[in-house]
Amino acid sequence: MTSLSQLKKELVASGFEIFRTLPGEVVLAERVRENLILDSGVRLGIVASGFCVRVVLGALRADFPTEPEPMLFERVRRLAEPALASGFAEISTHVNPIRDPAYPERILDTSYEVSFTREVASFSDAVPWLQFALSLQRTVSKA
Repeated sequence: MTSLSQLKKELVASGFEIFRTLPGEVVLAERVRENLILDSGVRLGIVASGFCVRVVLGALRADFPTEPEPMLFERVRRLAEPALASGFAEISTHVNPIRDPAYPERILDTSYEVSFTREVASFSDAVPWLQFALSLQRTVSKA
């Protein structure tokens, strides 16, 4: 079985940037500017059957201030249609408060996130799915 350390090395050798490592998965980075990388919402994890490509899509409350929570999740699911059509499956939803780094008790916005996964047998099978996930629009645009 591959370790997370080995997985990180393989990802870097395949041209991906690493944002961080979480228990059981490696989070890929998205380069916004030369000196700024962010969490891409795309992850690769190790599972018993091989690997699991996961992508997290979301919508921000500030972009849709009057919509109820179920409608925000529905917007995210519509955004996910290309992933669902390609064999990804929804696994969870999460409401994530975005806190002010200077004043953690202050919530700046709220993100409504839906996670989707696709299992593959080998690392080489995962690479095109990671590239596909990175090509997706991962945040719902304002109406």
